[in-house]
Amino acid sequence: MQQLSRKQQLLVGFTLFSMFFGAGNLIFPPQLGAQAGVQTWPAMAGLAISAIGLPILGVIAVVRAGSLNTLASRVHPLFASVFTILIYLSIGPCLAIPRTASTSFEMAVPPFLPAGTPTTWFQLVYSLIFFAAAFVVALHPERLTSRLGKILCPMLLVLVTVIFVGCLIHPVGEYGPALAPYDHMAPVQGFLTGYQTMDAIAGLNFGIVIVLNIKALGVTQERPVLRATIRAGVIAAILFAAVYSMLAHIGALSSTAFPGTTNGAVTLTNVVRTIFGPVGSLLLAAVFIIACFNTCVGLISSCASYFHTLVPKLPIPAWAAFFAVVSMIIANAGLDQILTISVPILNILYPSAIVLTLLSFLPGSVQKLWAIYPVGIAFTGVASILYTLQDLKVPLFWLESLLNSIPLADVGLGWVLPAVIGILLGGVLSTLCPRTAE
Repeated sequence: MQQLSRKQQLLVGFTLFSMFFGAGNLIFPPQLGAQAGVQTWPAMAGLAISAIGLPILGVIAVVRAGSLNTLASRVHPLFASVFTILIYLSIGPCLAIPRTASTSFEMAVPPFLPAGTPTTWFQLVYSLIFFAAAFVVALHPERLTSRLGKILCPMLLVLVTVIFVGCLIHPVGEYGPALAPYDHMAPVQGFLTGYQTMDAIAGLNFGIVIVLNIKALGVTQERPVLRATIRAGVIAAILFAAVYSMLAHIGALSSTAFPGTTNGAVTLTNVVRTIFGPVGSLLLAAVFIIACFNTCVGLISSCASYFHTLVPKLPIPAWAAFFAVVSMIIANAGLDQILTISVPILNILYPSAIVLTLLSFLPGSVQKLWAIYPVGIAFTGVASILYTLQDLKVPLFWLESLLNSIPLADVGLGWVLPAVIGILLGGVLSTLCPRTAE
């Protein structure tokens, strides 16, 4: 039976980790530690569910189904087309890809310029180099294992470990008292922090690229590919748990040394400069550049691979070039405006992405109930749309009080109960009105 060697399997796991691990993954754990203090580890338990478990399950769900479009088609073919395109555009060129360049630039260039220096031209040159390099690496998505897995991922892990060891040898402080919101229900707050990474959506994007890499290593049969994907997910999860723990510990130590810091990037900057001095800025710049570059390459590859399936006449390199150029323009000119549009769309899509992923792991007998997917996703989607409109201050009149009264609404998870009701109602409808699933 076809299977990857241990070395190949490890490299695929490293590749998957590299594709996920971007700026947000660097910033949120130390931010959590700085605010949670003595409640860091209960909060980390919640973060592990939303920022490690759900994204890896998303990758596996897509590979099990064959593609994101196939998985989403269990709801309805029209939903599959719209949902999949919005997922790829929102987490790709309209948000995450441009943000990889802008975030890494802020950490890698301005700190080394004289105070007050205009950065417009520096950012343009930086983004040109950044996206040109990302485009070249993303040209062959099936080769990411040899590039991200073998080279950039180990470099990133070494740099993060160096910072962590520095904190162990020269701790800047100690765990302080838990600050709001982590002083109450820390595990739930940790879950919400991980929820903000939006990695569950990225996981739905990355499945197609991981399959290409596994097949490029000689494993082509369906079951061995799925088995290799699951193992890669386990490896990536272990790496995530280790790196998140190190970053959270760094943040927790800073809670007494730099009290009141609520920004993860500032937390890391304070700690690294205190321990390593001027060299620390270079170290941190390297960490952010590598992490953001890895994610950028993974997103360009996955978007290019998907849109190539929609328009096969345009080869993957053409799509990759298109997304790289568009992302560069947005990163330099209109990221704030794009964020204004993309973030609400992501907030609408994210709950449905989570429910779609979790439904795919229900027992086969439940999967055959024809109304489970459409009714469950319909309830989830309507709830997430209403809550997003509420966040945008759109008048909802009598619905306002209803939305506020739903359990978990006060922590941004008001869609959970409607999702459960929709899934249960779908099961009842399927039982009362049985029909052959399409």
